[in-house]
Amino acid sequence: MLELVRRHGTARVSDLAGLLGVSPVTARRDAEALAAKGLLERVHGSVSWPAAASVPGQRPQGLVLGLLAPSATYYFAEVIRGAHEAAAKAGARLILRISDYRPEEDRARVEGLLAAGAQGLLVAPGWRRPEDPQEYGEWVARLPVPAVLLERQPAPGSPLDGLDRVCSDHAYGALLAVRHLVGLGHGAPVLVARADSPTALSVRAGYTAALGSLGLAAPRAAIDSVPAELDPEGFEAAVRDLGAAVAQGATAALVHNDVDAIQVVQRLAELGVRVPEDLAVVAYDDEVAALADTPLTAVAPPKREVGRHAAELLLERLGDGDSSRRHLALLPRLRVRASCGAAGETVGASGTKEAAGSAGTSGAASV
Repeated sequence: MLELVRRHGTARVSDLAGLLGVSPVTARRDAEALAAKGLLERVHGSVSWPAAASVPGQRPQGLVLGLLAPSATYYFAEVIRGAHEAAAKAGARLILRISDYRPEEDRARVEGLLAAGAQGLLVAPGWRRPEDPQEYGEWVARLPVPAVLLERQPAPGSPLDGLDRVCSDHAYGALLAVRHLVGLGHGAPVLVARADSPTALSVRAGYTAALGSLGLAAPRAAIDSVPAELDPEGFEAAVRDLGAAVAQGATAALVHNDVDAIQVVQRLAELGVRVPEDLAVVAYDDEVAALADTPLTAVAPPKREVGRHAAELLLERLGDGDSSRRHLALLPRLRVRASCGAAGETVGASGTKEAAGSAGTSGAASV
């Protein structure tokens, strides 16, 4: 267990149980025992390598980069992978701390990274609400080492707005989805979206901007999406709202995120609404969209590239001390599959199309 945590920096106890082939109860008991001895730090189901700990006979070589992420799974797994690859290529070490979307814990996690020797930071705060950046984020602008924000766009003019950042351009991603559906002959799609993360809020804003740029009016107010496993009644209400919109003439929908989109399509089928015959669907994230019964067309933010470019920018900042700051927005792609009734292709930033299976396309979703 100590070796696994040392290697990864932070890990969930449940994940360690699987890797070690023991029961979750055994892993939790051992984690508690190691934490009591000061060999691990334990917080909310996860364990971390102690800030002051070292490995006997081993000294860190090269630069040490710290990465704060709200999660190490789903969307952020690829972001982390891209950052790790860039750090390794430069001979730097990347250490990771996870906040589990608890913005109130972000600062403590970053202090742990600094205590562990991080000379520069990649920071993706665990914000969920629009007010979280102001309530929990302004300390990021006062960090004592260079920092790059990941997949976060603070308010213009705020202290955080002066930091380097690398983000996916979700407004452009929403435009790709709307433009694709309209190009297939549909009217403005219905938006089904969450509102519990910066990505969700950016998709909502991007959808509104996309309709405006195309001279379209929303067919109805956005339908609030919620996880089926956490709020079954809310999920059912959202699906029935979408079914009612179809009954009233809607023929297309943009759904954030992939998991919600898959479950929505499954429930619609039970209610007699077929995809794509009755409703064309575009998902947002492209993590598992290709694995649906009817593979879902999806907007694919460049998650891995975000991590890679952010790490490269941080390494450059640490290397030459350039005082100029950069806001880098990377453009998503649209991966076309069966849920819109169109042939498989990828629509890139230039608007050009690539046949499925060519460079830039993905035959299976990353998980």
